[in-house]
Amino acid sequence: MSTERTEHIASGRGRPHPLAPPAWLLGGLRPSAAPIPWAAAARAALALSVPLAVGFALDEPEYGALVSMGALSGVIGDTADAYRMRILNIAVPQLVGAVGVTLGTLVFGHGWLAVSVLTLVALVSGMISSIGTVASVSGLLLLLNAVIGAGLPLPQPWWTAPLLLTAGGLFVLLLSLLGWPLRGRLPERTAVAATYRALADSLEAAGGPASVYDERRRQVTQALNQAYDLVLGRRARVHGRSPSLVRMLAQLNVVIPLVEAAPAAHLRGRPLPPEVPAAVRDLADAVEEGRTGTPVLDLPAPHTPSERAVDSALRHAAAVVHLAEPDLHNVDDRLGRPAALGVRARRAVRDMMLSEASWRYGLRLALCIGLAQSLVSLVEVERSYWVALTVTFVLKPDFGSVFSRAVLRALGTAAGLVVAAAVLAEVPRGWWDVPVMVVLAALIPAFSVKGYAFQTAAITPVILLLSDQLNHQGFDLIRPRLLDSLIGCAITLVAGYLLWPESWHARIGDRLADTVYDAARYLERAFAPAPDEAALAEARTIRVQARRRIYRDLSGVRSEFQRALTEPPPTGARAAAWWPLVVAVERIVDATTAARVRVNHGAEPPTADEVESLADRLRELAERVRSSTTPVRADAEPAGEASSGVLGPVHQEVAAARALVRPTADR
Repeated sequence: MSTERTEHIASGRGRPHPLAPPAWLLGGLRPSAAPIPWAAAARAALALSVPLAVGFALDEPEYGALVSMGALSGVIGDTADAYRMRILNIAVPQLVGAVGVTLGTLVFGHGWLAVSVLTLVALVSGMISSIGTVASVSGLLLLLNAVIGAGLPLPQPWWTAPLLLTAGGLFVLLLSLLGWPLRGRLPERTAVAATYRALADSLEAAGGPASVYDERRRQVTQALNQAYDLVLGRRARVHGRSPSLVRMLAQLNVVIPLVEAAPAAHLRGRPLPPEVPAAVRDLADAVEEGRTGTPVLDLPAPHTPSERAVDSALRHAAAVVHLAEPDLHNVDDRLGRPAALGVRARRAVRDMMLSEASWRYGLRLALCIGLAQSLVSLVEVERSYWVALTVTFVLKPDFGSVFSRAVLRALGTAAGLVVAAAVLAEVPRGWWDVPVMVVLAALIPAFSVKGYAFQTAAITPVILLLSDQLNHQGFDLIRPRLLDSLIGCAITLVAGYLLWPESWHARIGDRLADTVYDAARYLERAFAPAPDEAALAEARTIRVQARRRIYRDLSGVRSEFQRALTEPPPTGARAAAWWPLVVAVERIVDATTAARVRVNHGAEPPTADEVESLADRLRELAERVRSSTTPVRADAEPAGEASSGVLGPVHQEVAAARALVRPTADR
């Protein structure tokens, strides 16, 4: 969900008329402005249509359909930029999915044994989904394929279906990796260049409207997070020091001083000279093109501490970006080099087993799958496995609100069935299905970036067309598909949502309180005394890590906020009430960074008492947030006598934030 849409919903402008649909529903039905991924659309068209064509050519359409089903899951999981991450995102879930379909095939037709096995698989699937993105997709595919194996009469012997489904996923991986020899390091380099371009936009907005600058600054944070994740993630898998990776990491590190200088430039209230953002964009081009040599900067002379900070950081960045041979042993990772894969895997499993949230989600998913399978075992339901499939797709809280996903899936399924009905009624089964699949498959990536309802509408006719190759029911598939989907949505809403209050209570307050505490610690670290140069360098590294950790946490708070906004009242309304405080905390961190930059370039440092007083006020604010269900505005506080010093903007932002939440005793 974009920031504009978030603010639109949060402000209540999403429901202009009493008879209009509610804001949380409009938010899900409004298509995202994301560009269409044409390359992904072309890969999807090939990945799903070629196996179908091969199946017809060999007079084995069922085999072709199974390979295309495996390719469908690969297309959905092909979301990474870096090629090595694509291997993980596609190959690992496919192997886990092969285990799932094998288990399902072995219990097909075994009644309550199948119910028990699928319930246990659902528990495991839900728990491993908490580990991370790859594990989440793997857990999803584990359960989906187990449900398909237990609900459909797949070709024998038992290993045929796992082999065909895995082949389809690996075909998608092969298509995705075709450009690796020519573009192997382009994703990482592009991500670093995108960080510079986002920063140039931020510097261009500095001194202008606060809303525009805040949005640009958030884009810088997102670009920086993605670039560090890609570059450091790749370094974790490379033995020794790769010159190209060291070069990219050095180029990424030197952008940090510019990021820190941007808030100081914004707080001065005047736009920067246009030569500054233009120079940063030129650096972005140099990063992307791999240009080296002597940088040529035509910048106006700086006069104020904030101008000197920007000028110094920009000249240092230009020198590093154009450096032909970086020092392989003198590059600071800033965030720390990731641990070895085995160490991270052991930590992830340990955290999963000890996590209350992991067990709770696993139990929720197991309960819903157990109910779905029990229902279809007791009541005759056509194509009954679709009930459990719907439950699996909807009950993914890490993908968004369970409530809104259930509603949007029902609407998306209905829209997709209209297309599927036309295809199944008018297109004869056989070779004509291949060109139809080319068109329908290409729509999946194109619609997926627009929203969940659009993705569901695109996937539904593809699944029905492939299912028709297995059971030859044609148009008769339409009615049971809709009925089973509605049953699955109902089970999810009752057993996976309403029975678990924590799933529909906004948790933004607690997360915000933790972030406010981090802001207080960041303030103290930013102005902690350093007795010598070594201590000063160490303090700066700690400060950079703390600031980026806060912005990552705030990004998580925003995601939680966006999820909660799609819930029906009162949860959505409570989430919207916290929005001003999310913005206020971001501005507090920005103002603290700006103050530190000004001190670095000649401004008078604050006293230890002033810093401690501000930190105490932030901790008190954190306690107010933690004890509040919803924020209640209080009278504005005075900024304090010290507000004329370098921490003046911090005093003002803290006072504004504290005015948003009244003390508990005053309620």
